[in-house]
Amino acid sequence: MDIEEDIRALQLDSSEGNGVMANVEDVKPQDVEKPDLKDEVNASSKPVTIEPECTSEVKHKDTEDKMEDIRKRHLNVVFIGHVDAGKSTIGGQILFLSGQVDDRTIQKYEKEAKDKSRESWYMAYIMDTNEEERVKGITVEVGRAQFETETTRFTILDAPGHKSYVPNMITGASQADIGVLVISARKGEFETGYERGGQTREHVQLAKTLGVSKLFVVVNKMDDPTVNWSKERYDEIESKMTPFLRSSGYNVKKDVQFLPLSGLVGSNMKTKVDKSICPWWNGSCLLEALDAVEVPLRDPKGPLRLPIIDKFKDLGTVVMGKVESGSVREGDNLLVMPNRAQVKVLAIYCDEDKVRHAGPGENLRVRLSGIEEEDISSGFVLCSVANPIPAVSEFVAQLQILESLDNAIFTAGYKAVLHIHAIVEECEIVELMQQIDPKTKKPMKKKILFVKNGAVVICRMQVNNVICIEKFTAFPQLGRFTLRTEGKTVAVGKVIDVLS
Repeated sequence: MDIEEDIRALQLDSSEGNGVMANVEDVKPQDVEKPDLKDEVNASSKPVTIEPECTSEVKHKDTEDKMEDIRKRHLNVVFIGHVDAGKSTIGGQILFLSGQVDDRTIQKYEKEAKDKSRESWYMAYIMDTNEEERVKGITVEVGRAQFETETTRFTILDAPGHKSYVPNMITGASQADIGVLVISARKGEFETGYERGGQTREHVQLAKTLGVSKLFVVVNKMDDPTVNWSKERYDEIESKMTPFLRSSGYNVKKDVQFLPLSGLVGSNMKTKVDKSICPWWNGSCLLEALDAVEVPLRDPKGPLRLPIIDKFKDLGTVVMGKVESGSVREGDNLLVMPNRAQVKVLAIYCDEDKVRHAGPGENLRVRLSGIEEEDISSGFVLCSVANPIPAVSEFVAQLQILESLDNAIFTAGYKAVLHIHAIVEECEIVELMQQIDPKTKKPMKKKILFVKNGAVVICRMQVNNVICIEKFTAFPQLGRFTLRTEGKTVAVGKVIDVLS
């Protein structure tokens, strides 16, 4: 058997073992590294013609290695809570403990924070990267970072806590699978966040509306001198939060887990807090609890839905977003809706790795040909040609009125800002169709002209521009929304029907 046949036999063996056929056509002759066959060449002293196939095994193995990494399960975790509760500090501490940030960088941040007379902010600098955030000490944009445990790849979404930046928090939470609600145990700080108008309440309601079904309530700053790992303070916070979480729609026994920690010093985060510090805590630490979460069910074979959250130019047009349904492959011909632009996938990046294909739940950067960057806006959706997402300007929705502004009556003609996946669009209530009876959960027969706070109503809504949405029953993440006006969340809802 000659050398060429040897090589082919090896390729067949390796491709059968991996269940994948080696892709010969992808390899160029100039990619070949001749030293691999040096021994045989010396032994035979005859010139050997090296076929392109010989690198396909190596090349294919690289691809498979990347694919193996991708197969490690992936979860998006959003950190929510009142301003100054310690969300960015906890996010920074997780990255430090999981080896994503070295000691030298931490020392640099410590010096920078000390120069600003804000010694306790240095961990937050890992997540809060721009100067405005560091000077003010508050998160403005949704911070993003990745870390891994043995079983899971996590993407941290660090949402802003200040009420001025709630729209940014909505963008972060709409991409999340699980939420970490950060509460400060420091005397007075929990009360400020929990009172009417505090962001703890609004963030919990928004998280539930936006599909964050599992919630970890972390009681932070337990090492503070006003708390000193007090069980009484922890129990007080848990007893106040539990009824509120239940009223927001969470099943507290199944879907909510409380745990104490200190984000600044890293207690009860990677390892359980020492009994000498906190003798009463017998539960798990934060990373253990996150690792134990079940991944939500996703359909890799469904129609592709990738809502675009950002775009930029880099050797073509690159879009960013999370795959909500289906899978995307290099070379796919797809549609960008609502402008029906036909595009081709040139490259896919997951975290920092280039991959051949990616399934639902992954945060991707996708390089496209066939469309210019200026023709794409946040809220556009990358979808399959055979099953495109509906593009509409009118739809029927079920709304729950939380708190209309200054107790204004909610009626036809009411205007607000609609937040649905990555879309932010002005909308108007065109018609109130039916009110839902809170006891029977069925539509009432009497005709309605207006409703008050707390009411659940089916209505017809209209937006100024065409938007891409789905029925809630078909794609929950693309069919749930919030209505806000003048800095307040006035209603939450779901799309019942899309009117073409």
